[in-house]
Amino acid sequence: MTTTVETILERALSGQDLQQDEGVWLLKQTSPEAIAQIRTAADQLRQQLVGDTVTYVVNRNINFTNICEQHCSFCAFRRDQGEAGAFWLAVDQILEKAADAVDRGATEICMQGGLNPNATINGASLPYYVKLVESIKHQLPGLHLHAFSPQEVQFIARQDGLTYAEVIAALREAGVGSMPGTAAEVLDDQVRRVLCPEKIDSATWLEIVSTAHQLGVPTTSTMLSGHIETPEQQIGHLERLRSLQQHSLHQEYPAQITEFILLPFVGQEAPKPLQRRVRRDQPVLKDALLLMAVARLYLGRWISNHQPSWVKLGLAGATEALRWGCNDIGGTLMEEHITTMAGAQGGTCMTVEQLQAAIASLGRPHQQRDTLYSKVDIGYQPVH
Repeated sequence: MTTTVETILERALSGQDLQQDEGVWLLKQTSPEAIAQIRTAADQLRQQLVGDTVTYVVNRNINFTNICEQHCSFCAFRRDQGEAGAFWLAVDQILEKAADAVDRGATEICMQGGLNPNATINGASLPYYVKLVESIKHQLPGLHLHAFSPQEVQFIARQDGLTYAEVIAALREAGVGSMPGTAAEVLDDQVRRVLCPEKIDSATWLEIVSTAHQLGVPTTSTMLSGHIETPEQQIGHLERLRSLQQHSLHQEYPAQITEFILLPFVGQEAPKPLQRRVRRDQPVLKDALLLMAVARLYLGRWISNHQPSWVKLGLAGATEALRWGCNDIGGTLMEEHITTMAGAQGGTCMTVEQLQAAIASLGRPHQQRDTLYSKVDIGYQPVH
């Protein structure tokens, strides 16, 4: 490839879509000068597309069960029914957590869990999930439910013999406002056969997210990085996300991807076989920062909002990512179990004041947002 880093960056900043080989070329740069150029370009593109204001959401994360039928090679969260550490929250417990979150200023509940075959009503899965959503919305009608990944949608559909569209439409009608774009890991089936052989394949993940968009349910998008995947596979993942977003927009679907979130791999408590292959317990910050910058450049104008994970990188690492193309610092979460059980050191909760101080340390303004990136004017009212 004869092109230069400068040429690729100029193309990205002029609004052109990068080619896959150009994205790989950027990811393989090792000189400090080239990496500094990539960082600067990603930051410039961020400023062009979304300005200097850094957003955050006041939310609570509820992992309602860790009982799961699958055995992903990176997961330290899952348990079998009856195993030590297994849990499954009752609806009343979930309602209590949701109400407490609203009392603390939350506008969103992010709710995901393991694939629990016993989570049924009269032997069917969908009625259980619908009842859970309806119970929350009945008690807290103004709360946005960001709930149930494409993997969970496939699980419900498979359990009950339904189409993906039937499941998504029922959850939407019950009160789900948006779908987390998790379970994507890396959208490369060679990687998935090692990481998560029981999970849905790449095509199914893309189909479910596209169906959600068609039915008016916005989604996020994610990538689990820094394990066994190659730069080529990382860019292939970004290409699939970009193509999916382009399709949703060109088809004029009523919803699209709202954000991209990089989730660097935390391996401290991962099952031993994957630990031995990856040979690191915590993410490598410099690798994550470069990938976030290239993701900003590659996804371009198609996905405007980019978010690091303070749970995985720590608040200092996530704050640094705001200089590498990210414009959102995520949510307060209030509690987090999946990554923490994997050995993450970033913590499980951030206060609004902590997030605002981190943003202010860069000399940039902050703004509370809702799940779909609309400005929240009411401000944060801490409960004393």
